[in-house]
Amino acid sequence: MFIAAALPVAVVFVLLVVMRRSAKLSMMTAYVVTVLLALFLWGAPLARVAGATVNGLVTAVTLLYIVFGAILLLYTVQESGAIRTIRRGFMDISPDRRIQAIIIAWMFGSMIEGASGFGTPAAVAAPLLLAIGFPAMAAVMVTLIIQSTPVSFGAVGTPMLVGINTGLSNSPEVASAIAPLTLAEYVPVVAAQVALVHALVGVLIPLLMVGMLTRFFGTERSFAKGFRAWKFAIFAGLAFTMPYLLVARILGPEFPSLLGGLIGLMIVVPAARAGWFMPSDRFDFPARAQWDEGWQGNIEPDQAELGPDDRRIGLLTAWMPYVIVAALLVLTRTIAPLKAWLTGPDTTLALRDLFGSGINATAQFAYSPGTVMIIASLISVALFRMRGSDYGRAWAISGRTMLAAAPALLLAVPMVQVFINSGSEGVASMPITLAEGMAAATGASWPLFAPIVGALGAFIAGSNTVSNMMFALFQFSAAQGIGLDLAGITIVVVLQAVGGAAGNMVCVHNVVAASAVVGLTDREGDIIRKTLITMAYYVVQAGLIGMALIGGGLWWLAALIWAAIVVGAMRANRDRAAVPVRA
Repeated sequence: MFIAAALPVAVVFVLLVVMRRSAKLSMMTAYVVTVLLALFLWGAPLARVAGATVNGLVTAVTLLYIVFGAILLLYTVQESGAIRTIRRGFMDISPDRRIQAIIIAWMFGSMIEGASGFGTPAAVAAPLLLAIGFPAMAAVMVTLIIQSTPVSFGAVGTPMLVGINTGLSNSPEVASAIAPLTLAEYVPVVAAQVALVHALVGVLIPLLMVGMLTRFFGTERSFAKGFRAWKFAIFAGLAFTMPYLLVARILGPEFPSLLGGLIGLMIVVPAARAGWFMPSDRFDFPARAQWDEGWQGNIEPDQAELGPDDRRIGLLTAWMPYVIVAALLVLTRTIAPLKAWLTGPDTTLALRDLFGSGINATAQFAYSPGTVMIIASLISVALFRMRGSDYGRAWAISGRTMLAAAPALLLAVPMVQVFINSGSEGVASMPITLAEGMAAATGASWPLFAPIVGALGAFIAGSNTVSNMMFALFQFSAAQGIGLDLAGITIVVVLQAVGGAAGNMVCVHNVVAASAVVGLTDREGDIIRKTLITMAYYVVQAGLIGMALIGGGLWWLAALIWAAIVVGAMRANRDRAAVPVRA
């Protein structure tokens, strides 16, 4: 059963990553395989498979709505001419693409993750990077890499408050083990430890991100070129993770990523303007004519600079669409009455008990980040005094791009839902079967592998929250089974949450959606091959730190050695054959 349960994941990996097939073909094949396994080997009722499929289709439509809003916002900023002011503003801060990636992807992206989660950072930050001159694939890669450290506290703490809380609820074993604490008191304890592990692992993410940027998108094709910005990268890593950790310990799980990103921006942007910790060299991409064909999507942002006859838009005014997005996301997620109305029955599309399967499908378009971005776009029309023809062109392009992304998402998400709902009477679902098989094979060393199960859950489900809901109780029970005390059990649950966050770097429907907002289609496998590098660093380092927190001693040394190996191997890697870019 373990091998059969791994088959859908293997199909996706082999077709998408190894054989470089399109996401549409890969996910269609995986969907058929998953349905056949669910029906004929797992014995899932046909009604349950049909209900899961419809639920997946509804979820896919909500993701496409976010894609549409993100592209509309990008083209509103572009058609108005505001993007030229934004681009000039970044050049004034630093013309170095490494520094720009750190500020936009790591800092701004983390803040957006804290406010909204669910893939929104890529929907907002990737088009912005594209607009200021990044290749489409580079923009997607860096925004996916940062969907790791901030993710556990995304959407105002949803992976903790909903994911872990729901995953551990209604279990007498959990209630007995954590007594006298209640589950509501226990979740913040877990969250504080999650922040600690993320801070220890994630402080290197900006450094690895800029190394990946120069290795795959620089003329020299060298990690070392990115690592020359190590001072600023480590500074930016600490500027986010230190406030993030303090907020988690003092205020709880709602605001670490949101406030960490905001405080980090307030520290890092002035430091960049002042020239602190800047590298001695400057990195830029090759001339656009030399870009590899695979770097580019079908969205071509205006790259013209401000001319003497252009209508001048002030820097603050140019940034207002993004300020509006951030403000609306925060307000709609933190003002309880407003959130309750936006997510209530009057504003929620609900399909209950699909085909009698007990599966419900819901869509909350009023609460969606897509609506927030559309509202920001509409406000920007008046703000920038745009012509109706320019704005109509933005809508048309956004619609066409959303439709291009539709087939892959409309196949990927139903496959995921059938996979998760494949269980039947007395038979565990495919994800649980996979996790149980791994736990049985690893024994007492289970904490080392616990983050991999979390990442697998996010890869399958596309969500840290869903991964935690699926596997938190399993991780708790597995830790009890190898004889750990409550402190050790808590660390294993922590590793589930951390791994679940790291899995967002490679989950298929995040990659498909992020690619769509920059017009990049049928390159999803290439992106996953790149982000697998940083995901592997993350889950292994988290496992080593987890073992160190449980057992101490040489495990701390092992964690230091692993970090040194990753950085050292990247720094030593230089693909000389790849130096000439396409002429």
